[in-house]
Amino acid sequence: MAAKRIGILTGGGDVPGLNSVIKSVVYRGSQLGLEVIGLRRGWEGLTHVDLNDPASRAKYVLPLNRENTRTIDRTGGTALHTSRTNPTKIKKLPPVCAGREFPKKETTKEGVTSTTYDVTSQVLKNIHTLGLDYLVAIGGDDTLSYAARLDKEGVNVIAIPKTMDNDVRNTEYCIGFSTAITRAMDAIDRQRTTVGSHERIGVFRVFGRDAGYTALYTAYVTSIRCCIPEYKFDLKHLIELLMADKKDNPSNYALVILSEGAEWEGYQLREHGEADAFGHRKKANVGEDLSDEIKKATGAETIVSDLTYDLRSGSPDFVDKLVATTFANMALDCIEKGEHGVMMAICRGCYASVPIPDPKLGPRHVDLETMYNTERYRPNYAQKLSLPIFLTKA
Repeated sequence: MAAKRIGILTGGGDVPGLNSVIKSVVYRGSQLGLEVIGLRRGWEGLTHVDLNDPASRAKYVLPLNRENTRTIDRTGGTALHTSRTNPTKIKKLPPVCAGREFPKKETTKEGVTSTTYDVTSQVLKNIHTLGLDYLVAIGGDDTLSYAARLDKEGVNVIAIPKTMDNDVRNTEYCIGFSTAITRAMDAIDRQRTTVGSHERIGVFRVFGRDAGYTALYTAYVTSIRCCIPEYKFDLKHLIELLMADKKDNPSNYALVILSEGAEWEGYQLREHGEADAFGHRKKANVGEDLSDEIKKATGAETIVSDLTYDLRSGSPDFVDKLVATTFANMALDCIEKGEHGVMMAICRGCYASVPIPDPKLGPRHVDLETMYNTERYRPNYAQKLSLPIFLTKA
């Protein structure tokens, strides 16, 4: 086998299961005689590191072995830490890049001009200097969009999808999704007691900027209403459904879960704060806005619960550990065979090696026709025979 040294990084938001990937790559890699180098803080580890500075090198480059990864899979988060760095849109050049020329882009918004730099040449230089034969990139749409760029630049890249939004193309499953749904289900079941005790309407918000998988699957297993980004709902109709649910419930309460990107007709989600390196701004809490509309229309009391960050914290469940460990070993199988430019995936319920998604296509979306009841604002429960376990095609 030609490969001798592998780099591995985690980018974007953390999810449970990342450490299982890291440990499995290290353990299997050691059996194959490979050296594994951890790159800390995602793509920042390849844009900001000064390999001639011992302190910088120690900050961003972490040699991995069985000893320092032995117990990391017992906890959530990522032992390599993470960031939302986009090497093609660096706002301020790191010191190691000072005085050098890089492709730049200027954009003007509200009279203010900002400049970003594409430091891919620095990334390629660092990969070469570190002697990396392969790079394993673990991330969601944003992180993997740059992995696709490196693949085109000739880097031997293996991608592993993770996001509790479950919206990476070419795969039915992303690491972190099962744990997120389990946490959301548990939180909603716990909070039924207080929502019911006060005879209110419970409004839950979860992550899902562009895709509604997290809200949809949580609604599927908790039997409640859901609103997702793929379909602008009718506010009056939703409120009527919730009030009917409340009336028909012996405990006189109702529940609904919304993706953070859900909107109703005539409503535009508000954003705030500075955009991150991939152009995303924080979204205002649509749950609070829906709560206000419910109170205004009916006078009913509500409880709003933001479940977002709680769903990505803590240790992974069995499914995420299983998939993470398997994806890691699949990646090593690809490296043994000399394959690259591929992503580990699940397709039609089976493990698969697929092309790294084209960033131009954006995130994967819920198929409204087969998965969502647009009249009842519920998941579809019928016609599931012969579908894979996650009920959808990649």
